[in-house]
Amino acid sequence: MHFLIFPLTLNRIFISFSNLLSSEISLEVKNEYMDTPNNSNEIKSQPVTPNLTNNKIMAILAYIGPLVIVSYLTAKDDPFVKFHIRQGLVLVVIEIATWFLSMVFWPIWPLLQLINLAVLILAIVGIVRAYEGKEIPLPVVGDWSKYFKI
Repeated sequence: MHFLIFPLTLNRIFISFSNLLSSEISLEVKNEYMDTPNNSNEIKSQPVTPNLTNNKIMAILAYIGPLVIVSYLTAKDDPFVKFHIRQGLVLVVIEIATWFLSMVFWPIWPLLQLINLAVLILAIVGIVRAYEGKEIPLPVVGDWSKYFKI
């Protein structure tokens, strides 16, 4: 039963992160130099939203396990999202293979949990790079993404 604890914890972290990304942030900025239509010196407020485009959100979702399917179905034509979908697929395949091996070869379970931790770290690195709008391959596994033809 211990093999279920770590993935459930990761799932809660990813769900919390995705809820954070999906919530809309709106700030009010007061600009003293903006004039109103009647040219008075009143202060206007302007809403500011974070720089999260739909493509960045889809690229971030590509690193959150099975949510790579959502990214694929909604934004597979965008080259930026496609790059991150391929890398997310590599991480999902590694996660599934690790899960299967831990079920079959339970004596090496602690070693496989280290692989799960490495996949989590790579997913976080990929999420940060997708948020920044960069197409940099992930360390160690980034080159494997070229084998996925999307």
